[in-house]
Amino acid sequence: MTTALPTRPTPTAHHPSHAPRGLHPVVLAATFMTSLDVFVVNVALPSLQADLRAGPAAVQWVVAGFALALAVGLITAARLGDRYGRRRVFELGLALFTLASAGCGLAPTAATLVGARVAQGLAAALMGPQVLTILRTAYTGAAQARAFAMYGLTMGVGAVFGQLIGGVLIRADLFGLDWRSCFLINLPVGLAALALVRRCLPESRAPRPPGLDPVGVVLSTTGLTGLVLPLIQGRAQGWPLWTVLLLIASTALLAGFVLHQHRTRTTGSPLVDTRLFRSRTFAAGLAAQLAFWLGQASFFLVLALHLQLGRGLDALAAGLVFTAIGLGYLITSTTADRISARLGRHALTLGALLMAAGLGLLALAAEPGPTTSVWWLTPGLFVDGLGMGLVIAPLTSTVLADISPHLAGSASGVLATVQQVAGALGIALLGLLYYAAPTPSTAFTHSLAALTTLELLLAALLQLLPRTP
Repeated sequence: MTTALPTRPTPTAHHPSHAPRGLHPVVLAATFMTSLDVFVVNVALPSLQADLRAGPAAVQWVVAGFALALAVGLITAARLGDRYGRRRVFELGLALFTLASAGCGLAPTAATLVGARVAQGLAAALMGPQVLTILRTAYTGAAQARAFAMYGLTMGVGAVFGQLIGGVLIRADLFGLDWRSCFLINLPVGLAALALVRRCLPESRAPRPPGLDPVGVVLSTTGLTGLVLPLIQGRAQGWPLWTVLLLIASTALLAGFVLHQHRTRTTGSPLVDTRLFRSRTFAAGLAAQLAFWLGQASFFLVLALHLQLGRGLDALAAGLVFTAIGLGYLITSTTADRISARLGRHALTLGALLMAAGLGLLALAAEPGPTTSVWWLTPGLFVDGLGMGLVIAPLTSTVLADISPHLAGSASGVLATVQQVAGALGIALLGLLYYAAPTPSTAFTHSLAALTTLELLLAALLQLLPRTP
């Protein structure tokens, strides 16, 4: 007996013509702020370290605290949206994110800043699954594809241009705020979005509001913490014993979580309905998401290190080089929904192969020399950006395409969690390879070879998806 995952709209779904006109700007503002704050902080670290007299551990936690809170909170946040209303939970997350951003920008000490960054991550976790679920339930057909295309465009712009935006803000030193402006810029955006939430976002929840599954919450939160924390902190601390023990413990906890979810499906309300994985599209799409995000976050890291350590650029100059990726990304991401509708999974495969080709071009121009300009990197970055634009939004919409609206929240939480955990895992693994190399240029070349292999693996995994979009 097989279980289909129907796509028939429920009363909580909205026909595209009835979806409020302001829905997109509101949810995309939240998406942009979250994506921006993942990357912009890297530019601010030197200034805030000097200003707050922060030690190395505190500086690490400014980055790690946000990432850890975001990763471990997503699955539970998706359930809260299903139960209490996606608009309500999104609004709460947006308000907390705006407040936490003010806390970051006004932090008088490093400890206060770390606490505010953790609060930011938890708030971002409240928003993330709701955005995906709202887009999945508020639109259908071609309108849904366009909605996810705009989502991918916004997420990519925040990621690709985050370093440039941070460099510009710090160089401008508006009102003498220096690094603080990188966080305070969220205030006008967040307040404007909050003013429109109730007018522009339809409320929706699961047709049969599920329970909270407290055992599942504890197992998923502790298991993901045990997995992500060592990945974030392990390399910098030389992989001490506690990181190894936590990774082993997390494996047992996550295995227990999976077993509990399977048993609870017939007796209660599991956080993750295991029927999701009976969908070939969802299961294969998650595997492809894992491969994609393993490479994406780690690529941005090693590129930033190469530009600043290997080529001696400052943050603003490095951000300008990043715009080559952004230009390619903008070109394809704005038309990705139409290309995907025509080519199906082959559009995604084309994107993966373009990224592999772009990384190959980068490798040819990676070795610095007396006559080698850093701008020789831009053709490879441009091609890589073209490929990214064909993958991010279409892959996200494909993963959720066959999911019944009453499972959309659970699916969104799993998808967002896979993206965050894959990013942390990719940074940890590629960091080992990068820092083991004798020189920055060799480290970059070795990293590019590993990333190219990963993009080819992505192209192979995409063949498991159905042929049609």
